[in-house]
Amino acid sequence: MNDDDEFNDIQRKLEELRTEHRDLDDVIARVAEEAPFDQLRVQRLKKRKLRLKDQIIQLENDLLPDIIA
Repeated sequence: MNDDDEFNDIQRKLEELRTEHRDLDDVIARVAEEAPFDQLRVQRLKKRKLRLKDQIIQLENDLLPDIIA
């Protein structure tokens, strides 16, 4: 695998994670509107969203070239 393929794979993965992250906003909003309110489910969804955000940040960092100070 060359650098361009790896870069494209990371870009694709980033887009998938960003889409899932946005979709979780909608899911959390819908669950929060339900009666009775399922606090445990909302907490789990928010934790998933935070894990996704961490993965997104890591992949974004992988795309940045190392800068020698």
